[in-house]
Amino acid sequence: MTPVEFFTDLFNPELAFLPKALAVAVMSSIICGVVGCYVVLRGMAFIGDAVAHAVFPGLAVAFVLGGSLVIGGTIAGVITAVLVAVFSQNRRLKEDSIIGIFFVAAFALGVVIISRAPGYAGSLQQFLFGSITGIPDSDLYVVGITGLAVLAVVFLLHKELVAISLDRESARALGVKVFWLDLVLYVLVTLAVVISVQTIGNILVLALLITPASTARLLTDRLSVMMVLAPLIGGASALVGLYVSWSWDFPTGGTIVLVLTVAFLLGWFLGPRHGLVGRLRRGRGPLIDDTGALAPADGAAVLAGAHANVPEPVDGGRA
Repeated sequence: MTPVEFFTDLFNPELAFLPKALAVAVMSSIICGVVGCYVVLRGMAFIGDAVAHAVFPGLAVAFVLGGSLVIGGTIAGVITAVLVAVFSQNRRLKEDSIIGIFFVAAFALGVVIISRAPGYAGSLQQFLFGSITGIPDSDLYVVGITGLAVLAVVFLLHKELVAISLDRESARALGVKVFWLDLVLYVLVTLAVVISVQTIGNILVLALLITPASTARLLTDRLSVMMVLAPLIGGASALVGLYVSWSWDFPTGGTIVLVLTVAFLLGWFLGPRHGLVGRLRRGRGPLIDDTGALAPADGAAVLAGAHANVPEPVDGGRA
């Protein structure tokens, strides 16, 4: 199928589900790309996978009751996120341990709930791997409104979210309200995951959150550029992935993830500074890159900016 034929199908009234799937996939990828930047900076890719598990009981309850999957998943994810944020304040246990306990328990609860519904096997497959044909118009509007709300929160709390992503303890020492910002970040990740589950599925949604941000991290040291590149990479990959899956009858979620992975590999090999070719050109080892960490001075400036409410430095990494 040529790209022209694909775009023709998008406007075919008999294939009304296709443009809805494209809209949800692109919007989800953009939101996940933005939120994923904070997750990558914090070095907590595990949180995306954990949140995907946490929303599952809400999705299961919504399915059984015939309600909105987006709203059901959001409620379950937010409740679990609040529990994790509260229990993580006890420094006796590390945050990843608390996340592992609560989010896996939530997934187990979801499996138990959905097992009581008729058509258990088919329903479980749809949740785990996504479905482009089952997106109602109401969810399209919910995804759009939720996405705008997420972007608005990110715009308002950007400096503070960067501060806790770089160094939570230093931010706490400077008076930053780490608990509430942790809670906001968990909720943002939850919303990003929930609006992506419909198209890409519960298992593969982690790729939308992590891969675009990681690819952008390989291409630039500037935090502002990274937060623009990540949603662009995610949105473009969703478009290409849906086109390939529709043309060759591949699973949509898996195809989008594979396209994202190809983009990451291209960045890893061809990145102008942190890519393999760039490192070899500068005479560095092909597998060693000591230029990717955030400069200590810049990190301190971001933390100070969050505390004093002054503009963030323009460069999130070394010059």
